[in-house]
Amino acid sequence: MRTSHPYLGSMPDSVPMTADELLRLDLPNKHTELVRGVLVVREPAGYRHGEVALSIATAIANHVKAHDLGHVLAAETGFKLATDPDTVRAPDVAFVRRARVPDPRPAGFAALAPDLVVEVLSRDDRPGEVLAKVGDWLNAGCALVWVVDPNRRLARVYRADGSESLIDADGVLDGEDVLPGFVCPLAGVV
Repeated sequence: MRTSHPYLGSMPDSVPMTADELLRLDLPNKHTELVRGVLVVREPAGYRHGEVALSIATAIANHVKAHDLGHVLAAETGFKLATDPDTVRAPDVAFVRRARVPDPRPAGFAALAPDLVVEVLSRDDRPGEVLAKVGDWLNAGCALVWVVDPNRRLARVYRADGSESLIDADGVLDGEDVLPGFVCPLAGVV
C-alpha cells in the first residue's frame, strides 16, 4: 500500500525515510525532523520562541568566541543521531566543542551529537515529545540539554550522567564542564 502526501507525493507505508531523503525534501515554511525513519513536520515557532532562542544563542556564541571553545549553530541545524532507521534532530541552539567540529564541514547533516543542546518550548510542544527528544540527544552522546520554558520562566537541565535540575527565573544557566565559565541569568533571556 502507498500513501499520498501533498508535499511528499506517493510513498510506501513501510519504507522509512533516510537522512539523505530528508536533506533533499523541500517543505516551505515547515520545521522537519526525522525520528527513527518517520518524518515529523511542524509549523514554524512563534515570535517569542525566536526571541528567546536568539538571546540564548547570542549569549553562548559571545562566550564561545571570546574563549575559542568551538562552534555555536543556529536553529534548524540538523544532526544525524542514528542510522538505519535514521534519526535527524534539529535543536534551537547547539554547541560543538572545538576538538569535535567536523573537518571538513559537512554540506548535509553532521553525524554527531552536539555537546550542548538548547530546546526552547513552543506553545504546541507536548511533554512526551520533548522528553523523547531529550532522550535522543542524550542517548546519542550529548552531554548537556537545556529545555527552556519562556511562558513559565523555567529551564530544566538534563545531563549525560542521568541527573537533572530545575532552574527558576532567579537562577542561571551554567555551562558546567561542557561550556566552561559560561553563566547566564535565566531572567535575562526569558
